[in-house]
Amino acid sequence: MKNHRYLSVIPVLGMAMTVATAAVAAPVLQPGPEPTTHSQQAYAPEDNFTAKWTRADARQIKRMSDPTAGSRENSMPEEYTMPSIPQDFPDMSNDQVWVWDSWPLTDADGNQYSINGQEVIFSLVADRKLGFDDRHVFAKIGYFYRPAGIPADQRPKNGGWTYGGLVFADGVTGKIFEDQSYSHQTQWSGSARIFPGGEVKLFFTDVAFYRDAKGNDIKPYDPRIALSVGHIHANKNGVTFTGFDKVIPLLKADGTYYQTAEQNPYFNFRDPFTFTDPAHPGETYMVFEGNSAMPRASAKCTADDLGYQEGDTYAETVPQVNASGATYQLGNIGLAKAKNADLTEWEFLPPILSANCVTDQTERPEIYKKDGKYYLFTISHSTTYAAGITGPEGVYGFVGNGIRSDYQPMNMGSGLVLGNPSNLNYWPGTPYDPDYNQPAGHFQAYSHYVMPGGLVQSFIDTVGVKENFRRGGTLAPTVKINIHGDSSDVDHSYGANGDGLGGWADIPANINVNPSGVITKPLN
Repeated sequence: MKNHRYLSVIPVLGMAMTVATAAVAAPVLQPGPEPTTHSQQAYAPEDNFTAKWTRADARQIKRMSDPTAGSRENSMPEEYTMPSIPQDFPDMSNDQVWVWDSWPLTDADGNQYSINGQEVIFSLVADRKLGFDDRHVFAKIGYFYRPAGIPADQRPKNGGWTYGGLVFADGVTGKIFEDQSYSHQTQWSGSARIFPGGEVKLFFTDVAFYRDAKGNDIKPYDPRIALSVGHIHANKNGVTFTGFDKVIPLLKADGTYYQTAEQNPYFNFRDPFTFTDPAHPGETYMVFEGNSAMPRASAKCTADDLGYQEGDTYAETVPQVNASGATYQLGNIGLAKAKNADLTEWEFLPPILSANCVTDQTERPEIYKKDGKYYLFTISHSTTYAAGITGPEGVYGFVGNGIRSDYQPMNMGSGLVLGNPSNLNYWPGTPYDPDYNQPAGHFQAYSHYVMPGGLVQSFIDTVGVKENFRRGGTLAPTVKINIHGDSSDVDHSYGANGDGLGGWADIPANINVNPSGVITKPLN
């Protein structure tokens, strides 16, 4: 419940922004375990220390949930809940393609760039002749552009984007695989960096699938973290790219820090996000989604994975958790460091966060720096939690004093930052078959990306209830979170209508450069 408002000056990516923020009362907690104690202490990026998002931490999410919330009611605190998206949402592509994971054109500090007055985003896209749930093995990276500097409420309802087409020509991204017998070759999420002279380095996940005619795996899929380099050309008439005709493989899961197909055919290894760090001048780092390197059949949870404080009467035992099936969920967030200035050679470092026996997916991680703190944001599905753990679809955040820290899960030790409306008293269902008891927004948005100033973009998955829902495949309204140290809250007053929902597909640049790469002006 909001109890008063005050003004604060927040430095955002080298800029200062005066905004109104809300102080919020802590949610009422149900009986349960205490969260693990985390110091936020920073370590050298090369150190062998991995922070843990423990079961004790993640169980705080359920403690925040209202056990009396009835069918189709949101059981989660308002301050951590994304406003509900209406079902009459517009399509940003004008029915050309399905759109989901999207990311802007940025620099090494996370600033978002427009080029010669054109904002640019990259998105996973697929042909709309496909069923929306068939898109993953057919995903390609496309791009959109629009004029910069126009307020969201003055744009067309769908965000005002023009679809520019695919980044890669057919066949380019499949050349890196030793086994060319793949049945499907696809491109998954990543990030894009702008360099002087209009050079764009596109980091992405290059994937090969090996399936028979019935869709069964002949052998496990093969994901690689890869790089392709191109150049952007922008003027008042639009945006085009040249280059992107070669792919450089960068990283393949190693089986030491990051689980491989031999250890688990269902492993996760994807979503590179690169950045620099003022604390380590001259170095470039990458975070990505991985799984802890243990064989699926023999993986075990440890007391450190559970993280309970001594004597906690609500603690589980290690044998209980290992017997529950929680050992199948081994998500982590990996770290790598560039070995050369061209960013074409990388080396693995130990993971910076593990979520063993908590969740299997820690997708699209990013490092966000604010007020001297390092925020590690990731996303996770309601259906990928381990046995005994539950939570909404959405953004989870951790705060520390460096890239590698004893990260503290935000918001009362839970990690939950921005969840869809959810009722944790009931089974979630799936986006294509929502549980009857879930509110209309339970699967409304996913693949959130935190932008400068706390703005958050995502894509629409499913809006509506079991007997009346609409699939998305387009970008959601932008929302805003206010970050205060180890806590945050959703700004429900954001947007032209003051309902917490900003413009549809609104991914605004905060810096404009000319075609040669010279910054011409900051953008509000």
